[in-house]
Amino acid sequence: MSTRTPKDWGRLLTAMVTPFDASGNLNEAEAARIATYLVDVQKNDGIVVAGTTGESPTLSVEEKLRLLEITIEAVGDRAAVVFGAGTYNTAESVHLAKAGERLGADGIMLVNPYYSRPGQEGLYAHFSTVAGATGLPVLLYNIQPRSAINLDTETLARLWQIPNIVGVKEASGNMAQIQEVARRKPDAFRIYSGDDALTLPILAVGGHGVVSVAGHVVGAEIKALLDHFPSNVEAARKLHLALLPVYGAVFSAPNPVPVKWLLSKLGFDCAEVRLPLVQMTPGHSTEVEKIFADFKSLTQG
Repeated sequence: MSTRTPKDWGRLLTAMVTPFDASGNLNEAEAARIATYLVDVQKNDGIVVAGTTGESPTLSVEEKLRLLEITIEAVGDRAAVVFGAGTYNTAESVHLAKAGERLGADGIMLVNPYYSRPGQEGLYAHFSTVAGATGLPVLLYNIQPRSAINLDTETLARLWQIPNIVGVKEASGNMAQIQEVARRKPDAFRIYSGDDALTLPILAVGGHGVVSVAGHVVGAEIKALLDHFPSNVEAARKLHLALLPVYGAVFSAPNPVPVKWLLSKLGFDCAEVRLPLVQMTPGHSTEVEKIFADFKSLTQG
């Protein structure tokens, strides 16, 4: 069992992409390179493995567990590694949570059971069952746009009474709801933004950090924003506004297509995506690259 505590997750985690080779197989060596880059260059405090940015719906159980092993081996001595154990199948999620704990994960992330739309009682039963199967700290992941169901505040308030459910990754986009969670939550319960563009607004109402996608390519800048807040709100605001075009570019096509493309331009063999995702058109990819280059020119100039 991991000896890390929830505080060791840090404030900046990136949901790591999964690199595939030209044949569509898991590229293990490149996964290790990307994990190392995220921690050593992009200043991430932690990595989420096999999340939706990692194309988890297309990964086999064996691939998810192998990715976890690779990431722990590459960076587990200096960064938190949180395992995306959530699926729309409670039994499979329990299996993944137990396996993740056995392999040494520092926590698990559980997404709303997508497609099933189980209702609030079903959400409570699903999350509490998986959390009860592991001693690891659990990060819930509320993302109504992908899962077609919202984790309501009343249900979340029941769930945070379970000792190892220690935080929520909020990607509902509903700031009224997020503020209500911030108002009511216990002090130790942490809110992570699940939307890069809402990181600063969520920090402003009591959020702790972000589980990022853009952190693959602008992690150092996001870390600087987090470090500025709350002691230097003006510096955090300027960085937030400067980063907005990059966030827009990263989400200008289905995630993780644009960020994998940008990473490939930085020298990583990771542009391949698995169907049903497809590559951007040449014109779109050129536009994404230009936005990223303009941001780097602005901040480094």
